[in-house]
Amino acid sequence: MDILFTPFQIKNVILKNRICIPPMVTLFSPKDSGIVTEKTVEHYRILAQGGPGLIIQEATCVNKDGRLMDRQLGIWDDTQIEGLKKISDSVHDEGCHIFLQIHHAGVIGISKDPMCPSDYNYVNNKGMKITGHEMTLADIHSIQSDFIEAGRRAFAAGYDGIELHGCHQYLISQFFNRRVNKRTDEYGVNPEKFTIEIINGIRKITPENFIVGIRLGCFEPTLEDGINHAKILEQNGIDFLDISYGFQMEHQPYSPDGYPYQDIIYAAKKIKEAVSVPVFAVGGIRTPETAESVLEETKVDIVDIGRGSLKNLNWANDAKKKIFSSL
Repeated sequence: MDILFTPFQIKNVILKNRICIPPMVTLFSPKDSGIVTEKTVEHYRILAQGGPGLIIQEATCVNKDGRLMDRQLGIWDDTQIEGLKKISDSVHDEGCHIFLQIHHAGVIGISKDPMCPSDYNYVNNKGMKITGHEMTLADIHSIQSDFIEAGRRAFAAGYDGIELHGCHQYLISQFFNRRVNKRTDEYGVNPEKFTIEIINGIRKITPENFIVGIRLGCFEPTLEDGINHAKILEQNGIDFLDISYGFQMEHQPYSPDGYPYQDIIYAAKKIKEAVSVPVFAVGGIRTPETAESVLEETKVDIVDIGRGSLKNLNWANDAKKKIFSSL
């Protein structure tokens, strides 16, 4: 295993290996509170003890009306900083780095009056028709401010950086996908603008070494669109690209016939070929052998081990033991 357990540097952060535990929502917060509990802190402490180089904390909402569920963690108020700092401290104490994923659900959430870049209708998994109203410019600027303030709070809470949640059908993904974002103004003609202005805003109020990355949808709606978005974000100073699915109700996934991994891993490979910033890949990576193979075949920099890390909280340590005991 020549790659998986080699260190990797993003700005001033040196990861001890190429293993990242990606964001996965917990249900420890009391309803409608957004607060960190002791169970939340202990959950992340145990994940860090398992040996990954990086943890990206679960989607943490920048606005109470933008939540994906009522037990979601929040970062919409300064009073939440203290609890969030307990998470970052607990992870750092175990020798692991941590980024905080900041999120707004847009039309795919629990708001009674959800917003979207353009008017959009869909039927949710309960069979209910959901209608999202088109955001005004005032709405856009207000939500951008929420993201920027969340970035400030994440820095104050001791995180090494943030990851914008730009995939899985949520608000930033909705801006990127032209089948959802049908605006004719600057935020539709240049769909990256919404995100770039958030990045610039966070940069202005945090130190230069604070990391700002994004979990980016690769099929928005096509792979060619995803590659183009990645290039534009790189040109505008993004620090890393964590590749996953985008707005899945309106996408065209692709991988060549016979490709040995999931289509989003193929997409991460193609995006890595197009940019020079660090790229993360995810999708069905269960074993250290597969993780190493993905790193070697795609040339991406980091692999996300999600379900495997929940199934075995000691995944990275066990993988390292297995690898080096065979040498």
